[in-house]
Amino acid sequence: MSRKGLREPRWPAFLGMLTASGVYWALPEPLSVGPSWLLLAVIFVLLIPIVISARRGDHQVTRVLTLIGNVAITVAMIASLVLLVQGIPKHLESPPALLRSAVSLWLTNILISALWYWKLDAGGPVLREMPNGMSKSAFLFPQMAREKVDPCWVPNFVDYLFLAFNTSTAFSPTDTAVISKWAKLATMLQSLISLTIIALLAARAVNIL
Repeated sequence: MSRKGLREPRWPAFLGMLTASGVYWALPEPLSVGPSWLLLAVIFVLLIPIVISARRGDHQVTRVLTLIGNVAITVAMIASLVLLVQGIPKHLESPPALLRSAVSLWLTNILISALWYWKLDAGGPVLREMPNGMSKSAFLFPQMAREKVDPCWVPNFVDYLFLAFNTSTAFSPTDTAVISKWAKLATMLQSLISLTIIALLAARAVNIL
């Protein structure tokens, strides 16, 4: 079976972008950058030309616009995390609002990390599907370590989402080895953000009790 026949659909990643911005919308207004709905509106508007360019096969435009969307979500998440850290000692948020904020940022962290891995690994989804495209992968997936490796196998967005979920819950990639330096730094940053959110939530819970 050819690589062309296995071309990965882009809608799971686009849905991931929309979901990440939608989850961010659940943040209380004091913890969001601007109106809480602004990020969702920006991503929704960006997805229109992204979907159009993807359907036309203009991969360079799709890549640039997707990177812009990823940067917007990442900046918003980090800014909200900083606001959350600053606000906890002041008890600005009620316990239910704090829990909602922590869960929202934790889920956003998983989704945006998966999007970055999916977009950057081996040059992106288009290059990964080229012959020997996975030879430059930053990750060693279990499917790549079998005795009989399927030469047509290419990770899709769900594989990177699983990797990101494990990194945020177990603070390690578990079944997938991280090979390149940029990927190691990225997974370290994701784990640090996840640990920070959980530690802050635990500290606030102890204080409440």
